[in-house]
Amino acid sequence: MKVRIKLVEDVSFLAQSESGHSILMDGPVDGGGKNMGPRPMEAVLMGTGGCTAYDVVHILRKSRQQISDCIIEIDAERANEDPKVFTKIHFHFVVKGKQLLREHVERAINLSAEKYCSASIMLGKTAVITHDFEIVEV
Repeated sequence: MKVRIKLVEDVSFLAQSESGHSILMDGPVDGGGKNMGPRPMEAVLMGTGGCTAYDVVHILRKSRQQISDCIIEIDAERANEDPKVFTKIHFHFVVKGKQLLREHVERAINLSAEKYCSASIMLGKTAVITHDFEIVEV
């Protein structure tokens, strides 16, 4: 896997993936940025959320669960001193669908957290990671 990061201006960077996609990342105004994109560490959390969401949806569909939506709200804390690694991350899953079985949703989340989501497993080396979920019948 390869990515390319290119300075745009000030402290704005264009991240380009090998698959041909781009994300603009920027710093806060007080750090010389223009607030035109997510901070790099926000992008790390966004990617982690995408990684685990992909797993959960895929696992639930393989389990023949009628999932119609998956929303993950992530709340994270970072260390006060450099390097300001993540120290706590909480994932709150809102899984929507018809007749979703609680045990299937819980299993999908646990499999992602413990086996499949490389990003959250990697972040788990510095952060305490917790998760919970709710099921919304639609």
